[in-house]
Order: sequence, then structure tokens, then C-alpha cells
Amino acid sequence: MSALSSRTVSAAEAAAHISPGDRVGMSGFTGAGYPKAVPEALADRVEQAHQRGEEFRIELWTGASTAPEVDGLLTEAGAVSKRLPFQSDPTARQAINAGEIEYIDTHLSHSAQQAWFGFYGKLDVAVVEVAGILPNGLLVPGSSVGNSKTWLDLAEKVILEVNSWHPRAYEGFHDIYYGTRLPPQRMPLQLLDPMQRIGDPYLRVDPAKVVAVVQTEAPDRNLPFKPVDPDSQAMADHVVDFLHHEVARDRLPKGLFPLQSGVGNIANAVMTNLAHSQFEDLTAYTEVIQDGMLELLDSGKLAAASATSLCLSAQKAEHFNENIESYKGRILLRPQEISNHPEVIRRLGLIAINGMIEADIYGNVNSTHVMASSIINGIGGSGDFARNAYLNFFVSPSTAKDGMISAIVPFASHIDHTEHDTQILVTEQGLADLRGLSPMARARSIIRNCAHPHYRDRLQDYLDRACAANPGGRHTPHLLGEALSWHQAFQHTGRM
Repeated sequence: MSALSSRTVSAAEAAAHISPGDRVGMSGFTGAGYPKAVPEALADRVEQAHQRGEEFRIELWTGASTAPEVDGLLTEAGAVSKRLPFQSDPTARQAINAGEIEYIDTHLSHSAQQAWFGFYGKLDVAVVEVAGILPNGLLVPGSSVGNSKTWLDLAEKVILEVNSWHPRAYEGFHDIYYGTRLPPQRMPLQLLDPMQRIGDPYLRVDPAKVVAVVQTEAPDRNLPFKPVDPDSQAMADHVVDFLHHEVARDRLPKGLFPLQSGVGNIANAVMTNLAHSQFEDLTAYTEVIQDGMLELLDSGKLAAASATSLCLSAQKAEHFNENIESYKGRILLRPQEISNHPEVIRRLGLIAINGMIEADIYGNVNSTHVMASSIINGIGGSGDFARNAYLNFFVSPSTAKDGMISAIVPFASHIDHTEHDTQILVTEQGLADLRGLSPMARARSIIRNCAHPHYRDRLQDYLDRACAANPGGRHTPHLLGEALSWHQAFQHTGRM
């Protein structure tokens, strides 16, 4: 029995170690591996303080998105003053867009290193969920790693939640890298294969910092994926056909390069489609393993997958837990500073597939904001992968809001990925391969292949008039007075 077990307390007693103004790092990545009990107890404590007229707010740091039990409850309680590096909770999103929470939207590969650099200030408390504590004090991670290793290292106080819902068979599924150094002493990552181990199977913590241990038994909460609809199927078909095209031209091997797919229904559909393709012996080096990638593993098409988190529907999570031993050696979970590391992504030559909100005719991509000002979730890891991948795809239906919004616009209202980082755009209408094309050639390809027919002629008209109005500026011509007029029209009339 670990000496840490003697520190087992209730969630309320654990939450008492968190003070107003604290910076609190919590585990969790895309609805997996987040603490289940302490955030709720903390929200209750904050509400009681507010009823007494006392100010009680914290800064909340995580790996990525959590769940309603963390972001939702703490936001509803008015407990969060600042949030980083990613969220997907509708309550938190509303508070961020209302200016009630400061939001630091950071590349997921940057958050741990910037915390190490001291850019965010000192970390007061870490609240980390694990699957178990060994007698020697080592920690068995569960369904995600995210930034847990960094929070355990940096925090002055540590609260552990031991969740027995996670099978103890998770032991051996993780590779926790402990070679982090700060500039100028940083060393190359000797990671040459998606399943190569460069670290330890366990998380470590200084026992002197552990102030509380809380026992829980609660599942991760992930929403089910939508059934594959015709648009998602069409986009998945375009991606798979293109990969066959690249293999036929000797630009990819028959087993492809390692795959990465972002969070969401479309990326999940692409993975599901690959299970029915001719490709064999696939590998993945990604952030999250979603239902589609698990199905790809089950089909035998995918040999192995490295990630930082599982992002499974309740049904697939139950399937995984019941069959966990069969995945040992085929799934490896790492800290996100490694799963999203640009050096490794570039070395392995990843094929990256991520979603977008909109793209403009020159290939600038907006993956975070609606109508320029309102954030949805955040950039997540899409920048880490798109900028460094061998091939990158950005995928989206060509329209939204029953056709009232075009995903292809004259000028993106917010830009997360510039035209220089965008290789391939995909909608249900088709695919635009932008590699090696000038801005004007990109524009013609995007309009012809990706835009919905309802908007295609209007986009071409905009491009033609922009060229005519800029005889000395035809490299990337725009009509500055009209560039965002489609977005303005939607705000005023409800349609572009």
C-alpha cells in the first residue's frame, strides 16, 4: 500500500487546499482523464464564498477540453478568471465571448513548455486523475496524459484523484518522457517510430507535494459521434481517393505515412472510411484516438497508434475497457508536448487531417472563430500538425446553417493557418490540391473544386473584379471594401 493512501480525504476536503487567485492545473484532454470529484466540490466552495460576498476565482489550466463536470460547473459557479490552452464547453464558450473569462488560446504543443518557461506564472495546485497509485508511489495514468506530467512537476501542491473506473490494465500503456530541458540545453527527441518508447510507463510525483488523495469511480464523459452522413462520407471518399493517387505517383508508400486526425465527426468519418479501403499496415501518430481509429485498429488495417488521449463514445469506451488487454502494445499514450511536438511530426512525415470553419479563396484557414469575433473551441493541435506534416488536409462541409453560410469566402474573417501552411482543402464538393500553386491558381482551384454551386459564381465574380480593380496588385488581389462583406451580410440578414 502506498504511503500516499494515508492522505485519502473527501473531495470537499481536497478542494479546501485551493485558494482564491490560485493557478490550478487539471488533467484532462478531450473529455478523457479529467478529475471527476474535486472540481464539483470546488464549484460548491466558490458558490458559498460568493454568497458571503467574497471574491473567489482561479486560473484554470488543462491539457485540452475537459467536460461539463469541470469547465461547465466551474464557469457556472463564476470560479474561472482565466482559461488555457483549449476548451469546448458551451457554458465556458459563452463566458469567454462575453468577456467574463480571459482565454489564452495556445498551440497544444506550446502550453507545457511555456509553463516551464514561466510565461504563465507559478502553478499553485495540480489536480490530476490517475488509474492507480503503486506501492512505490509511482502513478498509473488513465485514458489521457495531456499536460499531467508538467502539472505534477511544476505545482506546489498536488491533489490526486484515483478513478477505479479506469482498468488497472492501463499499466504499460503510457510513455512519459522525462528528458525535458530548458533552452539552451534542450536535446533532440530520439523518436524515430510512432510506437518507439523514449520514457517511462508511469507518472512521478514528489510525495511531499501531495496534499490529498480522492477516490472516485466515474466514467469519462464524451458525446457520441454523429452517424456518417452523405457529406462526411463524400469528404472521406475524397481524402482516401487522394491518398491512393499519391501512392500511385510514388509520393507515399503503400502503407502511407503515420496518420493524424483531429477531433470531430468528419475526421472520425475519414478514419472509419480507411477501414474499408485497400490500405494495410497503417500507423498513427496523433493527439486523440476516436471511435473511427479504434475501429481501424479492430479491423487490422491500423497496426498501432500513438496519442495523448482516448476520445471515445460511451459505447466504444466500454468496449475498450472490456478488451483493454488486446490493445496493449498497439496503443501508446504520451504527454501532449511529445504527441504534438513539431520536431517529431516533421521527422515522421505525418498525414494530418483537421477540421476548419472556413477558408478563403487563397487558402487561409479559420479553425476557431465565427464571424471574426466569437471563438468556438480553439486552435488545439491543428497548427502543430498542419505546419509540420508531410501532407495536411483541412476539411469542412461547403455550407453551414442550411446553406446560409459558405465555408469558402472571399477573405477569412479570422486566420489561424495561413495560405503558406495549407496544402489540401476538402469539402463534400471536392478537393483542392494547393501544393506548388500561386495564389491565383489556388483561388481558381478552391472556387472550382470546393465551393458550393450556390456560391461558386459569386466567388469567381469577386475574384474577376478584384483582378480588374488591382492592375498593379494581381498577385493576391482583393477588394478591400468587399472582402468581409459576406460576413457582414450574414450578421445583418441571416445569410451570406
